[in-house]
Amino acid sequence: MLTKTEVAARTGLSRSTINQRIDSLLDTRLVTPSGAESTKGRPAESFAFNRTGGHLLVADIGATGMRVGLCDLSGTILAEVELTIPVTEGPDIVLGLVGDEFVRLLEGAAALPDSVVGIGISVPGPVDTASGQVVHPPIMTGWDQYDIPGWFSRGYDCPVIVDKDANAMAFGEQQVSHPEVRHLLMVKVGTGVGSGLISDGRLHRGADGAAGDIGHNYVSKPAYVRDEPECRCGNIGCLEAYAGGWAILRDLQALGVDADSVDDAVRLLRSGNRDAVRLARNASQLLGEAIAVTVNLFNPQVVVIGGQLAAADDYLFAGIKSAVYRRSLPLATRRIQIVGATQGKQAGIIGLALLVAQSVFSHLPLPMLRPTTADRVAS
Repeated sequence: MLTKTEVAARTGLSRSTINQRIDSLLDTRLVTPSGAESTKGRPAESFAFNRTGGHLLVADIGATGMRVGLCDLSGTILAEVELTIPVTEGPDIVLGLVGDEFVRLLEGAAALPDSVVGIGISVPGPVDTASGQVVHPPIMTGWDQYDIPGWFSRGYDCPVIVDKDANAMAFGEQQVSHPEVRHLLMVKVGTGVGSGLISDGRLHRGADGAAGDIGHNYVSKPAYVRDEPECRCGNIGCLEAYAGGWAILRDLQALGVDADSVDDAVRLLRSGNRDAVRLARNASQLLGEAIAVTVNLFNPQVVVIGGQLAAADDYLFAGIKSAVYRRSLPLATRRIQIVGATQGKQAGIIGLALLVAQSVFSHLPLPMLRPTTADRVAS
């Protein structure tokens, strides 16, 4: 809560400008009066951000499943659900399921669709951030150039933000767990391998949204490999083709190990299966060498490792840290921290909610927030 005098002291704006802007924020219901604070003279009215003035809908879509959430305007998760569905089912089926869950979440909160002021969708593929379309995704069959924002615009009159999943995770981890860190590298090791970059406190997407695609960097063939593996993107020798969850699963199955999913591979690792441990240790060295290249190029303060395979941190982190310190310059590693993700499966929807809120609030004129069901009842 702040009074107009406190706002003036923090911003240096004139009293008339503050009055004008607070009146505008009151009209849009982004700010509400929050009582009066006692002073020596007349009580000064204070104002607060109205986090309940609308809703954000988010869906973090992965290779084999998704998390769908309803959030308030501060990005706090009000309700969420986890679902299993392969992204290869295609956009109509997957987005149809997302749309159904959005309706259920709103109904569960006794909220109407017109209370939604922003929607965020993350996907496991490269996204043209200007159009919100996926471009030549290696694993997202049928999604190329699909109009994701347009699909949701049929039922909601609000901005729709689309980004890759590693970017959403990077923003969520930085904002919640490392808010003081200005330069952060997030590496997601799940079914595939991806990364997101926070540069000077902002999500760095590059010129077209392609920044941070570490999983499809070429890796020199290790001595223990006979033939360079083909990646799902169609190239040969990508990092992901050696160290992604799908690649480890492929190699386990080739050895006759009973494993049908990346979660099965993680369970084998935790149980100490020799084949799984060996493959994970090999993968960790290659991941570390790829991360070291990025550390030399980008010089992050913190490297966060997340995703399904990060749950087997005993077998990944030692190899990653060893390779990073061995292959990176001393100045780049002098103060670096290599840590595990702390937000778990919620990192993506937290990051999405905060990205959507940031987008909605940074575009002027601000959208008029619609009354929620609770507001109607109260009035």
